[in-house]
Amino acid sequence: MKTWDDFTDPWVVDYEFYGDKGEPQTPICYAAKNVLTGKVIKHWVEKNETLPEYPTNEKTLIIAYFASAEMGCHKALNFPFPLYILDLFTEFRCLTNGLKTPNGRGLLGACNYYNVRGTDTIYKDSMRKRILEGPPYTPLEKKEILKYCKKDVDLTTKLFKKMRPYIDLPQALLRGRYMSAVAHMEYYGVPIDTEKLTELQECWDLIKEELIWRIDQQYHVFEGTVFKIAKFKEYLETNQIPWDYTETGLPKTDNTYLSRQAKAHPEIKPLQELRYTLGQMKLNSLQVGKDGRNRCLISPFASKTGRNQPSSSKFIFGASTWFRHLIKPQKGTALSYIDYSHQELSIASALSGDKNLIAICQKPDPYIQFAIDAGAVPTDATKQTHADIREKFKRCMLASNYGMQEHTFANYAKISVAEAKYLLQLHRRKYRDYWKWNTCFIDQGILSGSVTTKFGWKFHTPQAKYRTLLNWPIQSTGSDILRLAICLCTSYNIRVIAPVHDALLIEAPLKQIDAKVTKTQKLMEDASEYILGVRIPTEAKTIKHPNNYTDKRGQLMWDTIWEIIHSIPEEVKRQRLLDTTQEYLTLEHWQPQKTKTPDHLSKKRRGQLLVQPHNVTEKHLAQRIQEKSNLSHLEVMHLIKEARDTDYDLEHEIDWDNQGYDDIKETIEKDTNPLKKKTLRELSQETY
Repeated sequence: MKTWDDFTDPWVVDYEFYGDKGEPQTPICYAAKNVLTGKVIKHWVEKNETLPEYPTNEKTLIIAYFASAEMGCHKALNFPFPLYILDLFTEFRCLTNGLKTPNGRGLLGACNYYNVRGTDTIYKDSMRKRILEGPPYTPLEKKEILKYCKKDVDLTTKLFKKMRPYIDLPQALLRGRYMSAVAHMEYYGVPIDTEKLTELQECWDLIKEELIWRIDQQYHVFEGTVFKIAKFKEYLETNQIPWDYTETGLPKTDNTYLSRQAKAHPEIKPLQELRYTLGQMKLNSLQVGKDGRNRCLISPFASKTGRNQPSSSKFIFGASTWFRHLIKPQKGTALSYIDYSHQELSIASALSGDKNLIAICQKPDPYIQFAIDAGAVPTDATKQTHADIREKFKRCMLASNYGMQEHTFANYAKISVAEAKYLLQLHRRKYRDYWKWNTCFIDQGILSGSVTTKFGWKFHTPQAKYRTLLNWPIQSTGSDILRLAICLCTSYNIRVIAPVHDALLIEAPLKQIDAKVTKTQKLMEDASEYILGVRIPTEAKTIKHPNNYTDKRGQLMWDTIWEIIHSIPEEVKRQRLLDTTQEYLTLEHWQPQKTKTPDHLSKKRRGQLLVQPHNVTEKHLAQRIQEKSNLSHLEVMHLIKEARDTDYDLEHEIDWDNQGYDDIKETIEKDTNPLKKKTLRELSQETY
């Protein structure tokens, strides 16, 4: 077990980098400071570097704030990873979890919390903005960026000295090790079927309209593409579906509640999936790099239980389940989705020591066994022979962990309130030791003011709700297990490319995938045994190129969407693409073009780039012309393109009050000797 004295060479490190959405980060410089000697390094990154100027050996402790960013730069530069990392972000989250942090969780927020005088926010934002714009950087800009990077290092050093007395080093090093693994996952990303994604993007408006029309035939709750809450209320009342209402008397329609109701009332599942799809399906938000891989911040330790919280719109596993069918292994590779089986029950049994719960977790199907023990099904019952009863008992076991009451459970399981009450009471009698332990855990947490997992993830309880505390030990322990499993896999060179709640997605060459899956399952079960003392079994689903990932929960929606796409005539697709292009052509989305329009982009995107200004001068010219005329942005950019290679003064030689688009175009043509001019429609369809 490491102590502070074991590290004779502690360095605070900070990198600056840029990168387009979906692309790996590109480091440009770093600064480092030795905490003991005060030695400072400021270095601008050049090509073909192999080692950082600071050490990474076993005597070195690398200190950073949100270390996955620094380790991502190590990965991009192919630098060796340090053996020991202390991330002040994870420690700040652990120390303040459940408490208010008025200035946020960032470096400046942590500094303010510990009364460390920080950098001016406006200065920091302006520097980050310039860095993210990317090269070229002038010599003066390079000097200022290195100075800014050094300021962050100085700030982090001061913060470290303030936080050090409160840090449990052995547990902090494990969290730092996980941030290193996060850097690997964010660097690799998840491979995406870009051909299907592009087709979905280009047809999405048509798909959305058709989806609504098809699914709404059963419900009649839409007007056009607008969901009408009054009509939905009428549908619920007509079909006598029990529902919770808001204080204003309208049905609750948040997705969490809709999802729970859809499980209890399968007849509304298509509507719930449609609503979620329409709300979450922002195709352009999904961050996919040029190499066809989905990359985004995994946001480790973001939740109260220490779980990851990546963006639901930027992360492929955050969107609707049918969207996961876009995951596709690249040529010569395979993916495997490896999940723990009955993890929550296993954790509950191990933490509580309840012998009955431990015994049931050792059965092939704990839920059917609960039903057998209750006398609800014969001793030879299986999931296939008594699916409905098994589902009730499964929901009872899971609902108990979340503190669900009999009325909610009755609706959720589609049973009477009396039956729901009986099942919940049966659970409390059958697993009495579990409930004693859980009650004791909550009481102790409230009295002491905090609760902690075996691996030191802490939660302050003064403002915690009862249900949060009821389920917190199960979820936070599950989080500890998954983090340890990922660290183990990374140390054995297993390419983990995404964490998904209590599951992992790994990638390997086709010839190695079976061996990698076997090793990953062993390591995941080792992690559970190390933390709980019991091995939680795992299940694996492997997807080999050229197949796509599938999820039975989203299969119907996926099939429906592609049925719609294949039914759309090509001429309709082309016309719709042309008609909708102008909606996206706004100066707010303008960025200077550095190269010609990339060939890999969709026709729609190339059309957008085609009519964007080529430089800042053209941008300002377009803005001034639009202010004094009634022309659309597309028309203005067409005229600028016409006059681009001439000496014609477009701004001052035109009567913008009295001349229309056609008149101005004709005036330009008279004063120039151009080649054949293109029409507005031809311009929109032009590709490079």
